[in-house]
Order: sequence, then structure tokens, then C-alpha cells
Amino acid sequence: MTLRKTFILLGMSLFLQLTALAQQPGQYRFTLDLTKVQNDRVMVSMLAPVISQQDIVYNMPKIVPGTYSISDFGKFLTEFKAFDKNGTELKTEQLDQNRWKISNATALHKVTYWIDDTFDTPKREDVIFEPAGTNIEENKNFLLNTFGFIGYFDNMKQVPYELNITKPSGFYGSTPLQAVSTTATSDRFLVDNYVDLADNPLMYNVPDTTVLRLGNTEVLVSVYSPSGKVTSGPVAANVQDILEAQRSYLGGTLPVDKYAFLIYVPEKVGKSGSYGALEHSYSSVYFLPEMPEAQFTSTVRDVAAHEFFHIVTPLAIHSEEIGNFDFIDPKMSKHLWLYEGVTEYFASHVQIYEKLISLEEYMDKVREYIYMASTYNDTLPFTEMSARVLEEHEKQYPNVYQKGALIGLALDVRLRELSEGQYGLRNLMLDLAKTYGKDQPFQDDALFDKITELTYPEIREFFRSYVEGPEPLPLQETFAKVGIHYEPDGTQTVNSYGGFVPGLDQETGRITVAETGEMDEFGRKIGFRPGDQLLSMNGKEITPETVRDVIGVELQQAAPGSKIEFMVARPNKAGKLKKKKLKGRVTATESFVMHRLEPAPAPTGPQLELLRAWLNL
Repeated sequence: MTLRKTFILLGMSLFLQLTALAQQPGQYRFTLDLTKVQNDRVMVSMLAPVISQQDIVYNMPKIVPGTYSISDFGKFLTEFKAFDKNGTELKTEQLDQNRWKISNATALHKVTYWIDDTFDTPKREDVIFEPAGTNIEENKNFLLNTFGFIGYFDNMKQVPYELNITKPSGFYGSTPLQAVSTTATSDRFLVDNYVDLADNPLMYNVPDTTVLRLGNTEVLVSVYSPSGKVTSGPVAANVQDILEAQRSYLGGTLPVDKYAFLIYVPEKVGKSGSYGALEHSYSSVYFLPEMPEAQFTSTVRDVAAHEFFHIVTPLAIHSEEIGNFDFIDPKMSKHLWLYEGVTEYFASHVQIYEKLISLEEYMDKVREYIYMASTYNDTLPFTEMSARVLEEHEKQYPNVYQKGALIGLALDVRLRELSEGQYGLRNLMLDLAKTYGKDQPFQDDALFDKITELTYPEIREFFRSYVEGPEPLPLQETFAKVGIHYEPDGTQTVNSYGGFVPGLDQETGRITVAETGEMDEFGRKIGFRPGDQLLSMNGKEITPETVRDVIGVELQQAAPGSKIEFMVARPNKAGKLKKKKLKGRVTATESFVMHRLEPAPAPTGPQLELLRAWLNL
């Protein structure tokens, strides 16, 4: 090869690379510079795709998927400006809180504006649930829920996006997105459309990450904890078995190549006063308080069990309302029972099905669903609630995690019954994913008929009565089919723990005696006092992780009248904790029980067979 040919080939290669990096006329090109923060704000600049109309409207989301509440992200945007190629400013007009009209838009070349974060907004009415919000902490942390920084033009949500992030030295961007190029100071991402962009958050800070391999899926666990008390390694180790269980539960493979847990651990409570997580198709964002390591990892595990299952729905199974989400004037799907209810049901069912918890522990979780669901309107059809959840039924929304899970349970048992144990809700979800998939949404009004077509005629009546209709779920009948006795209320004899109201000391992670106003006779005799921290019972350590075994098992197995000793840490007048022994005798008492669930004393063969098929016992 001659020297001249070498230069020609090198020149062609460089030209092709520069051409690939140049903005294409049919795409947005956004840049966020995280190294230039002003007044807790970041500048957003965008090179616009080709605009063919005289006026165009730029939108910031009013609401985003998964939140089911109005956010109005436009109120965090200031100094919106538009320019032509010569740098001449074009006329703009703010139409409302989330929309800006640009005149002479065929000449539009560039848009710039400043974005403030939501985490420290001074106005109470502007507070957004932190996992769905944004954070700008210069040289510390940037939580980039993309929908809080970037918008779209009318009728141009399907245009591709190029996202460029300029980052501080030493920072790493944790995200489910795969960067097309990355350096020490910048990352570049390409995304097919706005819905996909909004579905992929990023978190930038000095990295604390751990990567798990689940078959062909890479799972990133990324933690930002200013105090350093929470780190990614223990969290990843704790969630690995539940994620492996979910992989097995879904047939051994997962429908995603990469998944990210983005975990922000504040040193104090956020403006919303709440903690929790927001799901995305390929990731979930967590805002959780500092707590002892074992308790923190256990909390992440419980929440992750739910959020991770969203890789099935709505990723692989979703309606047209979700697939082409309207961020300004959304039309809500009728099927929150599917998106959140079935997801929550799977999150608990997988744990007993894959032998991570006992039948008793699973029944405790189901009892909690029943109790919490009883606090909502049980005659409101679930499809109606879902469709109007942004309006008059907003306060009923949390029931999607309670009655929604029970709908999943009752449907699962009914499918198992009709198929003689061979086909359940998990099989149905896999069949629906094959029928539809990520790029083929279902029609909202056609889903129940499609499910009936895939399963049994009787299932249409199930939906008509209990999901579209006002009838309460047939819980007693459902549990009886699997040999479980259910009583809405009743009493049982138990060994008393004292009857005080328990609490939790955030600093020590110990269970405390919070209130003693209604403490029972055993509690008064043994001498519990407000402020006592429980250390042990008969030498067995009491922690949030062991209390179920110590109080729920050890104490209940003790013979009434036998000796019992609690060790507590009691604050003295100066507030210093001193150990103290409290001695007494085990005392049986009658306890009122709501929604009692327990195995039937003499189940039949068919009941046991259906129970084994349902729970894999």
C-alpha cells in the first residue's frame, strides 16, 4: 500500500466518523453540561430537527408514565430561547405551564433553556415524588429523569434523539442506556424516540456500582449515598437471589439485555415526605432513607421484587394509551389491574413459588393485601377507577397494589382450576407477551376478549364480574379451592408480646416500645416503658429481620406459664441507654384477628393438588 493511498483511506475513515457524529436532519440533538451549574440549574441546548411548518410548539411533560399524577415539568424551565443558524433570536410565546410556541419555525436551528431540579423546590405545590423527580447537586450528584430536562415538538415524538452529556471528571453515568461513545468528560447516547428517552433515566456521580449477571442479562446496581453508609455491594448481593428467582419464574430467560437499579440515599427526608421507587422498562429509580445495612438491603429487595417485574408489563404487554403515551393530555388505560396489580402479585408469589419464603409468610403478605384493600371502595369497578385515576378516582389509586394484587391471585387460582393445575397467570402473561410484545400494543377494549380467547370462556365472566363490574372478589371461595380457610374477622389465642405499639429507632435500627396506652396485662406486669429498645428475648436477638421468628415463632411455641426474659436498652434521665432485664411468665391472651388465613385442618386431595400447582409446594 502506497503512502498516498494510506492517507486517502485515513481521510475517508475520518470523514465517515465525522459524518456519523454530525447531526442528522431528522433528529433532535440535546446537550446537558453538568460541569456548568448556575444557581442549582443546568442549561439544556438542542439543535432542532428540520421543521416544515411556520409555527411549532415545544412541550415539557405534564404527566409521565408510572406516576399517575400531574407533575407539570415545564414549571422548572426558565429563559426559553430559540435561534436561527445565524444566531438571531426567533419569537417565542409561552402558551401555558408546559408549552412554548416558536414562530418562523422553518428557520429554527437551536433552542436553549435553563432547568431547575425538583428535589429542593421551595414551593410546596411544586413538590414531585423524588423517584420521578430530578436532582442537581454540583460536583456531587445529578439524577436525570430525562422527562424532567427534555421535551419534544408537537407531532414529533417519534423522531430520534441524540443525547450528549458533559460530565465532571471522575463521574460515571449509571443508566440502562448503552452509550455509543464515551470519554472521561462526555457520554453520547442515541434513542429511537421520545417515549424511549423518557423511559431511560441516568444518574451521574462518583461511581459506586456492582454488576450482576443473570443469564444473558446484565444488571447494574448503582448507589449514591453521601454518608457512605449504604454501598452497592451488599445491596446487589441481597437482591441477587430474588432476581434469579424471577428469571426462573419467567422461564429461565429475561426479555432485557441490561437493567439498572439507580438508588439515591438521602441524608434527610425529601420534600415529598415519601420514600419509594419508580419503575421503567429497563430500570427503576429508588429514593430510600439511610438505615442499618441489613434493613436497607431487605427494603430494596422487597421493592425490587415489584419493580423488576415491570420488564413484563408494561414493557412487553401494554395498551395503545401506554405505547403512544400523551405527555400533555394522557388517556389512561383501563388496565391498571394488569400493569400494577399483576406485577405486585407476581412480586410476592414468586417468593413462595421459588421457595424463598414459607407458606405462613406468604399468607401474611396476602392478609396485608386484603386488609389494605378493605380501606378503599370495593364496589368501584377497577376498569373505571383506572380510566379516571387522574380525575375523580385519584385517591383510589393505591388500591392497584392491594386489590390489584388480589385480582391477580384470584385469576391465577381460577386459571389453575380450569386447567387442572397446568396453566396459570404466569403462563398467560408469557402468552400475551408473545401475542403482542414491545412494539405491538393491544387495544384497551379488546384485552379481556383476547385473554378469553387464549384461555377459557369462564374467564370472560370473571373479568365481567370482578374487574369491569362492582362485585367483590370471591376470596372465601377462591381460598377454599386450594385448602386455605379464610375468615374476614375472628379471634385466636396467642402468647402476648405485651400489646404495646412498636416503633423503630432510626439511629440504632432497634425495635422500640413506642406507646403503652393500650398495653395488655402481660406488658404491664413485665414492665415495658415507652422508649425501651428491644435487644433480646430469652437470649435470642431481636432485630427487624429476626422479630418475626422471635415473637411470631419462638414466643408462640412457648408453654403458657413458662419463664420469659426480655433484655431492653432503656434511656435514663440523661438520655443514655442502659441495659435492663425484664422477667415474667408467658401469658396467653385472646387476640382479635382480621382476615385470618390458615391451612384447612383436613384438605381434600383435589384441594392439595391445586395448592401445589398454584404455589409449587
